[in-house]
Amino acid sequence: MFTICNDSHSDFILLGFSDKPYLEKILFWVVLIFYCLTIIGNLVIILVSLKDPKLHIPMYYFLSNLSLLDLCFTSSCVPQMLVNFGGPEKTISYIGCAIQLYVFLWLGATECVLLVVMAVDRYVAVCHPLQYTTIMHPKLCLELAILAWGTGLIQSLTQSPATLQLPFCSNRRLYDIVCEVPALIQVSSVDTIYNEIQMSIASIILLVVPLVIILSSYGAITKAVLRVKSTEGQKKAFGTCTSHLLVVFLFYGTVTAVYLQPKSHYAHEQGKFLTLFYTVITPTLNPLIYTLRNKEVKGALIRLGKKTWDDLCWTIA
Repeated sequence: MFTICNDSHSDFILLGFSDKPYLEKILFWVVLIFYCLTIIGNLVIILVSLKDPKLHIPMYYFLSNLSLLDLCFTSSCVPQMLVNFGGPEKTISYIGCAIQLYVFLWLGATECVLLVVMAVDRYVAVCHPLQYTTIMHPKLCLELAILAWGTGLIQSLTQSPATLQLPFCSNRRLYDIVCEVPALIQVSSVDTIYNEIQMSIASIILLVVPLVIILSSYGAITKAVLRVKSTEGQKKAFGTCTSHLLVVFLFYGTVTAVYLQPKSHYAHEQGKFLTLFYTVITPTLNPLIYTLRNKEVKGALIRLGKKTWDDLCWTIA
């Protein structure tokens, strides 16, 4: 049974890197710059995907979903992070922490499923090119997007209440930069074996299983591409696929390291840097990876830039 606490809804303290004030000052500007780049980069991806008819295909529909997801994901935690890094105030209200936890889990789990959907899309495009438009029709794409967002929401509504019901009588100081499950479990005043098991099961379902599916898909894709006689065709197929694989490894590599660790092995310092990576760095790199390695997106950006310039000149004239 849980211990009853009179201050169950008191504020939490996000310690973050408070033991290294000099590092916090550097991180404030680094995070701020990356956050601005995340907003600009992902908004550009969404805008280009909507405006350019040549990008009205499943791949870019899912990519725009990923960009929207990254925008929301970073915005759920980075503003609070900047407040903590920018001054001595490290507290976050119980309600603020709860909201952050719900949204953080929802969007994080959604990204796990969405990356699987994107891998399946690439598998169909490469391995079944003649049936691609028939299989990946708009209705199915919408259903897959709803599946991803819905699965993330169910995960959040399942794990967040179980975590927030834990008593935090003696310690409300979180050794993290955001309110996430491992940090809250770490400071609970009771035995959290049930919550650890729940987190491990959720991690296997949403991290390990999707990663196996993604790698299996790319194994089949590699075999199919190697059978293509055209060198140009191989380069094009590998070009779009390697971008997605890079995003997968950046996201899954850091999240898995945090969420598959039991409470007794949760490394404070390591956990904070890993969290910083997948909440700030990865969402910034995603649009860069897809644009720098994708001729279609670069072409769409050039066309959008020319159209915007022409419209501006016409308006001025």
